[in-house]
Amino acid sequence: MKGSILVIEDDPAIRRMLNIAFQDTGLKAIEAETGQDGIKAVVHHQPDLILLDIGLPDISGLEVVQNVRTWSKVPIIVLSANGQENLKVECLESGADDYVTKPFGVAELLARIRVVLRREIAAKSPTDSPVFVSGSLKVDLAAREVFLAGERIRLTPLEYKLLTTLIKHAGKIVTHRQLLSEVWGPDYTEESQYLRLYIGYLRKKLDDGASFIVNEPGVGYRLLLTDSTAN
Repeated sequence: MKGSILVIEDDPAIRRMLNIAFQDTGLKAIEAETGQDGIKAVVHHQPDLILLDIGLPDISGLEVVQNVRTWSKVPIIVLSANGQENLKVECLESGADDYVTKPFGVAELLARIRVVLRREIAAKSPTDSPVFVSGSLKVDLAAREVFLAGERIRLTPLEYKLLTTLIKHAGKIVTHRQLLSEVWGPDYTEESQYLRLYIGYLRKKLDDGASFIVNEPGVGYRLLLTDSTAN
């Protein structure tokens, strides 16, 4: 795993821990202590990914996300404390790619970084096959066919639309409001019971012992990627 990671974090202990964690991974850390310095560092260094603390001394992490997203698509993983679910949702809906709750394990964070970087590489790679594969799940997007362990699974049009929306954001948390808007339309962003019902239908049909669709409590859902994933 290679790449440059911009760490926008005012806690020197966390910055030091991340520097140590990155040493054996091929990742290079670039540091910024404030939101404004972080925005300048994005322009100057053009990192492959940003690790962004929500609580910064000058401007909030949310403001950093909103600013950066007006001119850059660089992946952003938000670092947040427990009890900040509403702020997490705002960051994700403003364009953050993922969040990790403090205190976090280094292994968990590195795994999230790996998924995001792999997704970015896949998105930039040309492909002639519109087929999504994750573990035993295979979706032929051209033929609109879904297979689980080689067996064809029949989905309703709405179930298929929900699945392909999750595939479009595979590996990334998609908020409840975003899923409702993309699948049912902007007038349904508060109708969370629809989403819970159809996520349940999908999970039942895609159950082969693996949990492809992960619930992020209070925030949204994530379609898991495995090492066999191909776009």
